[in-house]
Amino acid sequence: MAENGSNSGFVNTGDMNVGSGAFGAGAVYVNAPAAQRAEVPPKPGETDVGVITVLSEEARAIRDELGLDPGHTGSPGFELGCIAAGGRSFTVAAVRALDQGEGPAISAFHHLREHHKPRLVVLAGIAGGIPRRIHIGDVVISTRVIYYDLRKETPDGTVRRGQERQAPAWVGHAINRFFTDHGEPARFRGQRRSFQVLSGPIGSGNVVIADRDSEILQYLARYNDKILAVDMEAGGLSQACHDQPATTRHTQGWVIVRGISDDASQDKNDDHHHAAARHAAIVVGELLPYLLPGPV
Repeated sequence: MAENGSNSGFVNTGDMNVGSGAFGAGAVYVNAPAAQRAEVPPKPGETDVGVITVLSEEARAIRDELGLDPGHTGSPGFELGCIAAGGRSFTVAAVRALDQGEGPAISAFHHLREHHKPRLVVLAGIAGGIPRRIHIGDVVISTRVIYYDLRKETPDGTVRRGQERQAPAWVGHAINRFFTDHGEPARFRGQRRSFQVLSGPIGSGNVVIADRDSEILQYLARYNDKILAVDMEAGGLSQACHDQPATTRHTQGWVIVRGISDDASQDKNDDHHHAAARHAAIVVGELLPYLLPGPV
């Protein structure tokens, strides 16, 4: 549920504090789904949007917030649904990658593309936030991914060769319309607290970062000081979409929606996975009318 634009500041009435510092208090469950289940489930090959998750908390949040029906699985590994949001209806196919990292994310994308050919693919779930830029429980919407794993090993150390990948322009325009309507940062209110939604780049690579002084974080800060978060799958999805043949009739747009569950430091833990995943799923539902316009 979006907050009224007249409410300024960041409201926190939650009871899951993680101590002082840049990240403030932890988020809590929000049971205000943006989308409602429609009546007719999609058929294979007729899906508007595909959603990729990794963790069980992420998959459950998407199922609950988008009203997917576990009884409609379609091809193996999928949960399907037809939802109503923003006065429109959308068919959704959600799949959970087999493991963390870019490889399983790429496989999940190809599985989606083969069976359901969605126009848009959303990578939804949790990520580590960059301290002082974003708080636990907030959500990042990203159409720009900085992949940092490409590197050269020399006697003097590692030389990273970051690659930046950007979603198609129509996705960027849709995200801009979302923030035009809701403000930036956008604010959404749950039962016990509010959380912010911001847009910005995300860093991605096959590394779990649990050190605030990590060389990777330092590299990303030099590469682009506006990077808001880090994850392990966005690099794979963005590359898989980029590598689609130019002649295909089913070239997908993509967007990353990540709830912040930790600060990528040595204090990293699983305490806020559930809340961060739930917030990300809520934002996915709010975004669909912007990303997939059209009549019901």
